[in-house]
Amino acid sequence: PGLKSEVEADLLLSVSPVFPLSCVVQQYAWGKMGSNSEVACLLASSDPLAQISEDKPYAELWMGTHPRGDARILDNRISQKTLGQWIADNQDCLGPKVKDTFNGKLPFLFKVLSVETALSIQAHPNKELAEKLHLQAPQHYPDANHKPEMAIALTSFQGLCGFRPVEEIVTFLKKVPEFQSLIGEDATAQLKQSVSGDPGAVASALRNCFSHLMKSEKKVVVEQLNLLVKRISQQVSAGNSMDDICGKLLLQLHQQYPGDIGCFAIYFLNLLNLKPGEAMFLEANVPHAYLKGDCVECMACSDNTVRAGLTPKFIDVPTLCEMLNYAPSPSKDRLFTPTRSQDDPYLCIYDPPVPDFTVMKMEVPGSVTEYKVLAVDSASILLMVQGTVTATTPTVQAEIPLQRGGVLFIGANESVSLKLTVPKDLLIFRACCLL
Repeated sequence: PGLKSEVEADLLLSVSPVFPLSCVVQQYAWGKMGSNSEVACLLASSDPLAQISEDKPYAELWMGTHPRGDARILDNRISQKTLGQWIADNQDCLGPKVKDTFNGKLPFLFKVLSVETALSIQAHPNKELAEKLHLQAPQHYPDANHKPEMAIALTSFQGLCGFRPVEEIVTFLKKVPEFQSLIGEDATAQLKQSVSGDPGAVASALRNCFSHLMKSEKKVVVEQLNLLVKRISQQVSAGNSMDDICGKLLLQLHQQYPGDIGCFAIYFLNLLNLKPGEAMFLEANVPHAYLKGDCVECMACSDNTVRAGLTPKFIDVPTLCEMLNYAPSPSKDRLFTPTRSQDDPYLCIYDPPVPDFTVMKMEVPGSVTEYKVLAVDSASILLMVQGTVTATTPTVQAEIPLQRGGVLFIGANESVSLKLTVPKDLLIFRACCLL
C-alpha cells in the first residue's frame, strides 16, 4: 500500500499543479529606491530573508518563465526547480487551447513595476513587423513576437499614451515656440489645416510633424530645450503656473534626461494620471512611456521595443516614425475599463483585444472568511498585494500560506480556496490566458 499511495500522490501532484513561486526582482536604474518601491515592499513581506537596501533601485518583479527571470518553485516535492522547466515537462497544465495555440509555452509575463525615472518613449511592433525586425537586426529585436502590454495602477501612476487630439497639439505649437521651431512652419501649417479634415489627412499631418521632431539635429534640440527650460524655470521662480504647457513635467524629464528629444514628446502624447485600479492598454504601434508610480503589468512574451527618446538605449527613429499609429484620441479614451464579473461580486476583469493575456483583480472584504478563486481553462499566476490567507485545492489538501507579496501558480481548471487568516481586505491580481 505504501508504494501505491506514493504513486497516487505523484499522480495528484502531476494533475494538480498549484504551488508557490519565488520571483526575480530586476534592479534597473529607473526603479524606485529601497522601501519607497512597491516591488521592494512586496519582496520584503513575502520573503523574511530578503534584505532591502535603501540605496538600491527595485524596479520590476517578474512572475513567469522568461529566461532572464524564470520563477523558482517553492515546493520541495517537485523535482523541477523553475516554472519554465516544470511547464516544459507538464504542458497540459496550460489548458488544451493555450497549449496548442502557444506551442506548450506560457504566453504572458506578469510584472510589478516601481517607476521613479521615466522609461523611454517607445512602441512595440505587431507580429508581422516583429518578424521582419528580428530577421534584420536580432541584436536589437531579440524575438519575432509582438508585445502588447497592459498597466494597472497600484499607486497613482503617470504615463504617456497615444497621440493627443490635434487641437491640443496645435495649442502647444502656439504656446511653445521652442517646440514649433523644431517642427517647422510647413509641418505646423499642414497640421493646423488638417484639424477639420478626414482621418487620413490628420494622420498624414501628424506623421509629418512627429517625424520632423524626431529627426531634428541633436544640437538644435539641445538649444531649443535649454531655451524652454530656462523660460519655464524663470516663470516658476516668479510664482507663475506653467501648467498650460506641462511646465513641471518638462523640467522633471529634462532633469532626468538633459537635452533629450523625448522631453518634447509630452506635447504630442496624451498624459494619463491613473488612480489605483485604473489601466491603460498599449497595443502594437501605440507610442507610450511610463513616467512615475507603481503598477501591475502584463504583456506578451517578448523583448521587442522600438525606442525614440528618454533613454540611453538603442534608438531606432526611422522604424518608429514609420510604424506608429497616428490616429489621435482624447486621453479619456486611453483608459482601459475592466468589466465586473457576473459570477463573482469581488472580481473585475481586464480583458484586452489580444489573445495572449487577461488580468483579473479581486478585492475581497476582510469580513469574508473564505474566498473561492474561479477555475479557468488556462494556467494562471496569482499575486497577493494585500491580505493573509491559506490556499487549498480539492486535490491537494496541504495548506499553502500566502501573504502580501506571495505568488501562486495555478494550473488550468484548478479551483483554489483562500481562507482569510487575518480579517483584513484582500487585493489580488491574477494573470491568465482566456482563449
